[in-house]
Amino acid sequence: MKTLERLNVEKELCKGCGICVAFCPKNVLEIKDDKVVIKDLDSCIQCGQCELRCPDYAIYLGGK
Repeated sequence: MKTLERLNVEKELCKGCGICVAFCPKNVLEIKDDKVVIKDLDSCIQCGQCELRCPDYAIYLGGK
């Protein structure tokens, strides 16, 4: 059984490029005030596409 991980955003690292938003298959993320924000965490399937595609390591799965 897969352990659930939390989606985290490091806003100080985010430059608002929107790549994570474009690759999210469940429309969990959006850009607001030039930074990525989590708009629907309950829809996240933890596929890791946002983490994999972020060029600035500003978004990741893990932690508490």
